[in-house]
Amino acid sequence: MLEEQGQLEMSRAGPVKTMPVPVTTSYQRPYERVLFDAKRDCNPFFHLLESLWMLAGRNDVDWISEFSSNIVNYSDDGKTFHGAYGHRWRNHFGKDQLYELVTMLKRDPETRRAGLGMWDPRADCNAEGKDFPCNMQIVFRWRSHGLDMTVYNRSNDAIWGAYGANAVHMSMLHEWMSTMIGAKQGIYYQVSNDFHAYVDVFHKVGVPQPMPDDPYSRGEVCAIPIIDDIERWNKELFAFMEHPLDTGFTEEFFAGVARPMVQAWRAFKSKNLVAAQSHTQTISAPDWRKACNEWIIRRVERAASRSAGPTLAYDANAIRPKRG
Repeated sequence: MLEEQGQLEMSRAGPVKTMPVPVTTSYQRPYERVLFDAKRDCNPFFHLLESLWMLAGRNDVDWISEFSSNIVNYSDDGKTFHGAYGHRWRNHFGKDQLYELVTMLKRDPETRRAGLGMWDPRADCNAEGKDFPCNMQIVFRWRSHGLDMTVYNRSNDAIWGAYGANAVHMSMLHEWMSTMIGAKQGIYYQVSNDFHAYVDVFHKVGVPQPMPDDPYSRGEVCAIPIIDDIERWNKELFAFMEHPLDTGFTEEFFAGVARPMVQAWRAFKSKNLVAAQSHTQTISAPDWRKACNEWIIRRVERAASRSAGPTLAYDANAIRPKRG
């Protein structure tokens, strides 16, 4: 689409290919959210843990920067993020919008007023800074097949945003909202007013295309609901944010997915790749397990290909995934 119809423009970050009209993407199975494309090499640890950071309503740099050192560059003061989505969902406007919408949808399942705001004209219009919300509004609509969600985005990087982090973060919010009101998770629509890709990245990896033979379609992995008991999950979300390695979690998502991902990440950062892979193998969700394991393997292979550099504790054969 961008290759044929995209128009070359200049931006403050360099040349960019931009669609001349808004683009709408629909995700029929938004719970199949994990990204496996080796060329893009998305960081699954960061994707999942930032999603939880958002759902917890946070805007602090310290917690999330453990999983992405570059993210601090988007903070104006090194302490908080001006446009953090989760904070705007739950704190910025003086009320928890998520719970307001849950109450609204339960009271009137046919409401068309269930809008979640992220853009604040008072704080964002004509302001200067590094971090302003690209996703501006989310609208939920409870239909016969489930809870649909439409996200409106003012400026969407196709590779890292629309078909990268947004696909993970927003679908997690979507699943949480659906569970909270007792609905099936419906269709996720992403409306990108300015749909673009930076030329250097576009030429290197291209814009992701539908994959009829992706791991989900092949039956190699499956998506498992992230929530068993919603009240318990909500409590454990905030407990996880304070003590992610606590052994007392009873929700499988925290005990079997999020916790071992933090363990694997910390082992990776300490350059113990054998331990990192050992932890990824304990992740109970097949899709996240596969993505994390393959992400670690790519780093092992890069380290092995370098003739110089720090010695890393790994065994390339030991960390290849077993078949079956």
